[in-house]
Amino acid sequence: MVPSRPAYWEIEPIWLFYALAAVAVLVFGAGVARRVVGWRRGRAQLVLPPVGRGLEAVLRDGLLGARLFRGDVSAGLMHLALMWGFIGLFIGTVTVAVDHYLVGFLTGRVYIGFSIAMEVCGLLLLIGVLWALVRRVVQRVPRLSCTADDFVVPIWLLALGLSGFGLEGARLVAQEPAWASYSFVGHAMAGAWPEGERALTAYRALWWGHAVASLGLVAYLPWSKLMHALLAPATLFARDAIRTATSGDEEVVRFGRHQLLHGDACVRCGRCDDVCPSTGAGEPLSPRACVQASRRAVTTAATLVAQSWYCTTCGACAWACPLSITPIDTIAQARRGLIEDGAHVPPQLAETLERLHKYDNPWVAKKGQKGAWQDRSANPAQAELLYFVGCTTALDTRAQGIARALTAVLDRCGLAFTTLGKKEPCCGDIARRVGELGLFEEHRDKTEKLFDAHGVVELVTSSPHCWDTLAHAYPGERRAAHYTQLLARLLEDGRLTFAGKLDSRVTFHDPCYLGRHNGVVDEPRRVIRATGAELVEMEPHGEASLCCGGGGGRMWQELPEQGQLAQRRIRQAVATGAEILITACPLCLIMLEDARKTSGLEDRIEVRDLTELVGRALEV
Repeated sequence: MVPSRPAYWEIEPIWLFYALAAVAVLVFGAGVARRVVGWRRGRAQLVLPPVGRGLEAVLRDGLLGARLFRGDVSAGLMHLALMWGFIGLFIGTVTVAVDHYLVGFLTGRVYIGFSIAMEVCGLLLLIGVLWALVRRVVQRVPRLSCTADDFVVPIWLLALGLSGFGLEGARLVAQEPAWASYSFVGHAMAGAWPEGERALTAYRALWWGHAVASLGLVAYLPWSKLMHALLAPATLFARDAIRTATSGDEEVVRFGRHQLLHGDACVRCGRCDDVCPSTGAGEPLSPRACVQASRRAVTTAATLVAQSWYCTTCGACAWACPLSITPIDTIAQARRGLIEDGAHVPPQLAETLERLHKYDNPWVAKKGQKGAWQDRSANPAQAELLYFVGCTTALDTRAQGIARALTAVLDRCGLAFTTLGKKEPCCGDIARRVGELGLFEEHRDKTEKLFDAHGVVELVTSSPHCWDTLAHAYPGERRAAHYTQLLARLLEDGRLTFAGKLDSRVTFHDPCYLGRHNGVVDEPRRVIRATGAELVEMEPHGEASLCCGGGGGRMWQELPEQGQLAQRRIRQAVATGAEILITACPLCLIMLEDARKTSGLEDRIEVRDLTELVGRALEV
């Protein structure tokens, strides 16, 4: 006999199965429709990324699970086993349907190969489900939630996997095919069943039980957290979409459609909370709770009101999420609503925004102070580039050292550059981060007009925050870079050279808006190594770096125990045995310098900006 398997063998009445399948599909469709109606209540449109880039994200981060392994290899392997087991069995079901209704091809060696593949997929599913239950029940991984919905789906999948293999074993006993051994798991379970008519009775009972459970899962899928299996490709595809949402009217928050989609796609795995610096410091912020709050199109959730101002906008939550869900988008939308409503805005932050509006900077109640550190004002059209100093670098006493060191280094390299001096406006980054979009747009337009008037084509900044805003939130073809990129380029061109070598052991703190948000992690390290200093890495570092706590408007607030985030980071730096902690951001410099003092570590480690290290190596 040629190896094969007849469909619906010894199963009657078939019409009942089709009736149940129709009901399951209708319930499934109703669940999907309910979700879609909810998403349509949200604001905003998305400008989707190029199809190629979106599909690449789906393949790399979805099917291959590249993001699953960030920070938790065990969870990544578990999820891959679950996912590929589930996908494989789904493909197998479709294949059987095609073979039965359209073109019969599952015979002979093709059927043997198909049987082996299905056994492997079933095993992967069982391994993944059991692993998931062990992590929740035995290991009790702290970041994992343990609601009823968290157990219903894995137990359901476990029952389906076991009943599927049991059904296969009963069928093999009843049919006694010569090729039974190729269905190796079912064949192993065949010994548990009686022979003859009793095996056939068991087979029929298991077939109906397995069918009802499978159709029930199909119906339940869009009503459960398993819906993320269908939403994951959409969230990954649209990861780089441009959000054009604006904030709500009279409501505290009205979310965009992509945020509502994220709320439904979230499986509450807790990876975002696990890497959030604020959550880790014991502050009342949970990115996971904020995403869950966004499952309603309009909400006055106290969760968002209370938590949104703690966020540093460091992006660690989005970086860690396997589905590229962005809690910081939800928090940003909440902030816009709170700013527009005029309520629940921290008093110090409100004063900062008032200073920004009146005096063109968030620091001092004066205009024209930005050039006080050094007067280099000239016509930018006569220079290779403009050095956009930034409010914090120009006005904070400690951060001014960055500007002095960078100008000295660029002079040594023979680079013709200039600044705007006291005419330099604020780029509006702080207003953008805290949700005051009207004020941001005002500063953006004013800055753009000044750049155009001076013919600015290329500029460099000290602050990763200013750079991120100038590079991504400003229109036009103007080229913006962070100074670490410029120094790395000068090093490569041979314009930045070091005659001697620094005899220092240093570690580097990656600013969030330099490393995680924009992927600049190699350039500062190349410059550090070129000075001759010994570089030792902190854990975590690079795109996984721990935030200092100065971003997202926190620098201009008085939060309880605000310095704890920077204190955690300074202790990590001391643990490396480094003499100097290097960073490349004025906010990080200020936060880490303060943490060094409040932690009593002034005699253990220095805190310097990279420009200061380079200046020391050049003896300028």
